[in-house]
Amino acid sequence: MLIKQELIKKVRDYFNLNIYETKVWLALLGKGIATAGEVATISGVPRSRTYDVLESLEKRGFAIAKLDKPVRFIGVKPKVILEKLKNNVRSEAEEKIVDLSKVKETEEFTKIESLYKLGMAPVKKEDISASLRGKSNITNHLKEILQNAGKEVIMCANVKDIASKAKLFSQTFENLRKANVKTKVALSGDSKLIKEMSGKFQMNFKKININAKFFIIDRKEILFYLSEDANGEEIAIWLNSQFFSEAFATLFDNVLGRER
Repeated sequence: MLIKQELIKKVRDYFNLNIYETKVWLALLGKGIATAGEVATISGVPRSRTYDVLESLEKRGFAIAKLDKPVRFIGVKPKVILEKLKNNVRSEAEEKIVDLSKVKETEEFTKIESLYKLGMAPVKKEDISASLRGKSNITNHLKEILQNAGKEVIMCANVKDIASKAKLFSQTFENLRKANVKTKVALSGDSKLIKEMSGKFQMNFKKININAKFFIIDRKEILFYLSEDANGEEIAIWLNSQFFSEAFATLFDNVLGRER
């Protein structure tokens, strides 16, 4: 049985196997049931290594040993393997989240927090600005500044942004409401969808004919989304400038007044 090298390479990467494990597993799948000697012949893996590879695959759940004489092996169905790997990744991720949550309680975390505060102490707030790249990084920063809002949040975006992240914004609006933070939201895009989102979140969303996406927090800091770069990666600018944020918020209020 001749198996193309491209398939071997792809399967190896998808299932996190080494080259011998991949060849042996594919040989078993193609044969159905085979002895170690037959597997060696079909796969091209040296006979001296085949037994070790089969044992490794058996331990990882890719193969089953049938109690015959001589012992024969069966390749486990790919769909079963895929589901098992998905469950393993999910379990590992959940364990990692628990471990990361515990980091805050460690002495080392307290020390690096102190280092951060020490480093930021001499920096003037009005001098702080940053370029953020990547959807995940921008979203995390947005969550942080929204959590720190004390009086007012101004949001401008396309209604599709709100609709596609309904769960995230639902929690955000609820948190702002509980903190008694005044929230102004202006959306561009389909009027019918804007009305639908207003009802969904029980908020008064304003229709605006400006294709922009930004968030102003307490008229002191602003997160402004730029267009995607050549690689399709989101880019945003964050400015901690009361002068600029106040001026931008005032312009926004004026435009919102004209849109009514």
